[in-house]
Amino acid sequence: MTKLAKYLKSSVGYVVLIIMLLFLQAYCDLSLPDYTSRIVNVGIQQNGIEDGVPKEMRSETMENLQLFMNQEEQWLLEASYIQNEDSCLLKQNITEEEREKLNVVMSKAEMLLLNLSQENEETKAMVKQMQLPKGVSILDAMKQMPEETRLLMLEQASGQIENMPETILTQSAIAFVKQEYKAMGRNLDQMQTNYILATGGKMILLALLVMMAAISVTFLSARVAAKVAHDLRNDVYRKVISFTSGEFNHFSTASLITRSTNDIQQIQMLLAMGFRMVLYSPILGIGGVMKVVQTDVSMSWIIALAVILILMVVAVLFKTAMPKFTMLQKLIDRLNLVTREILTGIMVTRAFSTEKHEEERFEAANQNLTKTNLFVNRCMTFMMPVMMLIMNGVSILIVYNGSYAVDAGTMQVGDMMAFIQYSMQIIMSFLMLTMMSVMIPRANVAAKRVYEVLSTQSSINDPANPELPKKAERGTVEFDHVSFAYPDAEEKVLEDIHFKAERGQTVAFIGSTGSGKSTLINLIPRFYDVTEGAVRVDGVDVRDMSQKDLRDCLGYVPQKGILFSGTIASNIRYGCDDASDEEVRLAAAIAQSTDFIEAKDEQYDSPIAQGGTNVSGGQKQRLSIARAIAKKPEILIFDDSFSALDYKTDVALRRALKDATAETTTLIVAQRISTILHADQIIVLDEGKMVGKGTHQELLQNCEVYRQIATSQLSEEELAG
Repeated sequence: MTKLAKYLKSSVGYVVLIIMLLFLQAYCDLSLPDYTSRIVNVGIQQNGIEDGVPKEMRSETMENLQLFMNQEEQWLLEASYIQNEDSCLLKQNITEEEREKLNVVMSKAEMLLLNLSQENEETKAMVKQMQLPKGVSILDAMKQMPEETRLLMLEQASGQIENMPETILTQSAIAFVKQEYKAMGRNLDQMQTNYILATGGKMILLALLVMMAAISVTFLSARVAAKVAHDLRNDVYRKVISFTSGEFNHFSTASLITRSTNDIQQIQMLLAMGFRMVLYSPILGIGGVMKVVQTDVSMSWIIALAVILILMVVAVLFKTAMPKFTMLQKLIDRLNLVTREILTGIMVTRAFSTEKHEEERFEAANQNLTKTNLFVNRCMTFMMPVMMLIMNGVSILIVYNGSYAVDAGTMQVGDMMAFIQYSMQIIMSFLMLTMMSVMIPRANVAAKRVYEVLSTQSSINDPANPELPKKAERGTVEFDHVSFAYPDAEEKVLEDIHFKAERGQTVAFIGSTGSGKSTLINLIPRFYDVTEGAVRVDGVDVRDMSQKDLRDCLGYVPQKGILFSGTIASNIRYGCDDASDEEVRLAAAIAQSTDFIEAKDEQYDSPIAQGGTNVSGGQKQRLSIARAIAKKPEILIFDDSFSALDYKTDVALRRALKDATAETTTLIVAQRISTILHADQIIVLDEGKMVGKGTHQELLQNCEVYRQIATSQLSEEELAG
């Protein structure tokens, strides 16, 4: 996958934006449990009072609180409030850090003041011990105490408070603030309602932000994934188009189609899901761990246990399912191959009544793919219940341990609820990664297969400094002692072939099946490179020319007529887009195609189906010839292109071709002697060797192989003529 990362460069801006949105989404997601905790702890349990710092209190209360503070703490209290005649208001510009420090100071003082203000056994004992007169309170006595005595008494009380749980201190401070608000006539129920509504409103805003961020990430991820898939398909297509027959033999056509479609689709799906899960999971997981540590470290072992269990499940699944992912793409290749063969050869299948056999072949390939898919899906289906079991088990453990902490006063209920939510978020992040583990191995296999195509070097490439065709030798084709063997083959297909076709000449090639005629022709457009010797076009070795310059000189008609979906006119114009209607008609006339074209309702605009399946073999061949003629090339190559024509059409076509292409060099591979009787030069091949060269009459005299072919096809009168 990393080898294809370069395809993300063009979308780097979107990727950065996606990451920023994911951080925003994670921040909002991780903030929600904290607000839930506040609603429970502050809104429900504390009547909307956040801490021991009241927004307003009586001046008398401030004086009493200062009795339980040292000089520095008194200064902090006075600096934080605006004092009026009867009340003190908390300053609006106080920072969070200052408020937290003030809360610590005031909570201790508030707890002591609350305890001493109540009539209980402890306060009665203190009054008795201090021997206070009737009607004099402890607070009154403390106001009259020397400063040193008061501070000593305060130091002893503070020592006892330090050993108390923080929650007890907080609850005492909250109780004091409630008592103060009641004394001032404040509506505590309304304060509670306002706090819950305000906190709930913030949660709704955060949820909306999460939704907007998630939608934006999904949209942008889909866009980036589609762009990468688009670029990959383009590059794979361009690479495949540059392949020679050698590379096509290495990759089957069915496999190349699978790699261009299904494999790239797997990569696209991974990217679309990956940004939302693979990138989001660590952000959410790490953020969740940080929040858990801030909430309660004592229960962190539960999270660690859950993560270990999840990793063990993932490891088992990977070990079991990974080999199947590699097989999956190969089985898709196999299914495509069988399907393509059956559909391509459907007429042969019907002719030989082998439908049952082909059904069994398809069923076997389909069954293998289905079994593998089922195995993988069953493995992944097993994963989800196990994950849910772990998540529910973690919730139970947290509630079990948290209940003891709540009972001991070391944790509040809201904090326990927040801890559960943070734990679920951490486990969910691992769950998302686990879900991606279904896609990552398959996409990784697909990426390797796509990269294999992209990294394959074509065996035929343009030279660094290509030569231009020589105008003085325009239209010439020369084979200079050429030998050729297919890659990895031990025997040569062609050996020591040498001849030269001058401009305007017609050179024909004939020989028995498998003698190398088509192979020889394929060396000219450089579908293969020669093993020994050189092929020259326009006086330049084809290996020293650019492939475009070389093929611009040529008009090629393959042995099997190939048409493309479109119209008759678009197929004839295939090699020359700017050909006029008149030139199209002329090419069709030379190729003897006018009669059947004009017999159609739409004539030259008549549709051609994919592969030309809606025209006959002879019509397909004639349209292929018309396509080559319309290009007006210097050299015309016919690779046994007249085999599907009847004798009358063959003669008429060759006559029209000779008149229209007097300045064009024509190379013809033929099986019928009648097609090449009047060629300027005939090359006779036998088992890859050139066993004769000359005109028809010359070869009858001095070439036994040619004479045998001629006598098998022509009568004595035709031979003599």
